[in-house]
Amino acid sequence: MSKILLASFALLFLGSACAGLQSSESGGSVSKGEPPVIIQSFASKQLAAGDTWKIFLIASDADGNMKHIVSTVSQPGVGESVSYTRIKREDEREFSGYIYLNTFDAPNYSALNSTTLTLTVQIKDTAGNISKPQVFPLSFNATVTQEPPPPGVFKEKDVGAILITLRTPFGRR
Repeated sequence: MSKILLASFALLFLGSACAGLQSSESGGSVSKGEPPVIIQSFASKQLAAGDTWKIFLIASDADGNMKHIVSTVSQPGVGESVSYTRIKREDEREFSGYIYLNTFDAPNYSALNSTTLTLTVQIKDTAGNISKPQVFPLSFNATVTQEPPPPGVFKEKDVGAILITLRTPFGRR
């Protein structure tokens, strides 16, 4: 009877050791650090086609290992495009500044007026952790001026470009 009991304990121990190994390999219960946090953000909701859209962010990471700003642009009738903006070494723990999207790079950019898009921004660190998304809708209107960020909140620092060329759902005109 004691051999059976001993064998049962050995199997139980072996099974729990394998389960622990599996969960650490898959990232299950083992922490990979804290995800980055976008503390505050701002972007104008309207823009004239051809202008450069500035998206202001204040972000931090307790682990100090922010690597990329992941920007996803969704255009109705066109689809989604993704851009990775490398975060400079001096900004890996925290930064305040703006990323930007050049809308004058679009073929026949004036055709963007009266269209919309949605930008989703997340920050990814070297451990693979991703911040909660920030979503920014944008409508193009030839008669508007880009709204500035609230004064004194964000630094006027260029963090990097969103490397996406916008397209119109109707193609070239």
